[in-house]
Amino acid sequence: MSSKTLNETTPGTRPATGAPNPNRNQTDVYAIHGADPEVLAYAMAKYSRSALSMRESLAEISSQRAEQFLNTFYFQYGHRSIADLAHVAFAVERLSLLAAIVLVDEQRWDGQERSTRYQNFLKSGWYLPDFGADSASTKLYSETVEGLFAAYQRTTAAVLEALRGKVAKPEEMKPEAYERTLKARAFDVARYLLPLATNTSLGQIVNARTLETQVSRLLSHPVAEVRELGRKLREAATGAAWNVGAQAGAAFVEKIGAAAPSLKEEAEALLTREVRTAPTLVKYAEPNSYQIETRRELAAAAHEILGALPIADAPLVDLVERTESLEVELAATLLYSASHYPYRQVRDVVASLPASRVLEIIEVGLRHRGRHDEALREFHAGAALRFDILMDIGGFRDMHRHRRVTQIMQDFTSLHGYEVPETGDAAGLAEAGIVDEYKAAIANAFAASAKIAASSAPEAAQSALYLLPLATRVRCLFKMDFAEAQYISELRSGPAGHFSYRRVAWEMFVALEKQHPALAKYIRVTDFREPIDLLKR
Repeated sequence: MSSKTLNETTPGTRPATGAPNPNRNQTDVYAIHGADPEVLAYAMAKYSRSALSMRESLAEISSQRAEQFLNTFYFQYGHRSIADLAHVAFAVERLSLLAAIVLVDEQRWDGQERSTRYQNFLKSGWYLPDFGADSASTKLYSETVEGLFAAYQRTTAAVLEALRGKVAKPEEMKPEAYERTLKARAFDVARYLLPLATNTSLGQIVNARTLETQVSRLLSHPVAEVRELGRKLREAATGAAWNVGAQAGAAFVEKIGAAAPSLKEEAEALLTREVRTAPTLVKYAEPNSYQIETRRELAAAAHEILGALPIADAPLVDLVERTESLEVELAATLLYSASHYPYRQVRDVVASLPASRVLEIIEVGLRHRGRHDEALREFHAGAALRFDILMDIGGFRDMHRHRRVTQIMQDFTSLHGYEVPETGDAAGLAEAGIVDEYKAAIANAFAASAKIAASSAPEAAQSALYLLPLATRVRCLFKMDFAEAQYISELRSGPAGHFSYRRVAWEMFVALEKQHPALAKYIRVTDFREPIDLLKR
């Protein structure tokens, strides 16, 4: 009798049925390149339904088979996790700052946008809404945007000149590095004057599930430019993608055709074929009635419950302690998102309502939810720390990148006023002697925005928002755990950061220290009140 154990086999032989194959026990790891996103998603999804390896799956899959599979399992059976496996890269160019903020407001999002800290936005251009026959609004809008850009240019030059006079170049620092660093500090101040109409560009890499919900959300938005952006994203995903190697591939096909005419057609199919990144997974993305109807009903409920109250004063950062029930938090968050009131004020009002009324508000947030709709972000409740932050839009765009937190952002408005950039580090308006000019430019933009909002122009209220400068304050509720509060406080308070979010990060730490002093000592925060080296980035 052989001395081999039951699990042993002779090398090169097949094990008995049901026994593990020792030749297959070594882990195999390999990167994959060149597969279309939907085909790759299909191949990965097959792991749950087939014993084939990835190599074997990709070798046998065609785009037609992938489409058939996705139509069955994604749309008919609601297996949306399949779309998590298809990642698509997009370039989105010449969209307004307003539209960019809406576009990137996804919790599952990866991308980069043009930085207002390191680029001069004078050459960007700006978005002009369609005012129809209202030529007066068109004229006022254009003149206001041009006035803000002129003030932006003058502020950049004035702050840069002030910095050159107050910050000496170290001997070891190259002149170009010195000038580049000071320009970035000047842009830190001047960016407050950029209107939301300013054009920007960004790149994003998202999975198809996020893309589908993103497109649907954009198509449901009240701003026309944002809805058009949703349509263009859907077209880009379902249409032919731009192939970075197409020109070189076509040239090589011609060489192959000249040398071997019989191979030209095959080479053309391989090297210049048209690729559609997500032709199946995004094709049915449409406006979301759940979001549209709920937005409308929540606005009415917020007006009914809060409309007669003056907006309470609130600090830059308010760490709202947990005193309410989960039901009150949900109802308060829903009303907060549809209003311009501080969370603490909304929470206290809701807490005073009868329990039945609180549940009615929650029901408004779920009444129109469809079969495949995720509940609104407002239902992400129960986080230990809730920071209600009122800050300039420019600084908010930096805080907006923290996607591990739940962010409940209110709509843009001029009701909260604006920030005057006082950096305390020789890089502000006072040092440049242009405080009055800055305030006049902001006041003029606010007045023009109000006038257009009251006009007869199409979507007047939405079009007026484009005139709000980045100095305008916006309110957002950030819900998070301790680890994220620690991370934001440490990262954003560093001396290389913009002074706007450095101040917010410091105030977050101060608020946390007051409520949880024993924990605050574990946060390596940089004191915003201490002077910094302006030449360190």
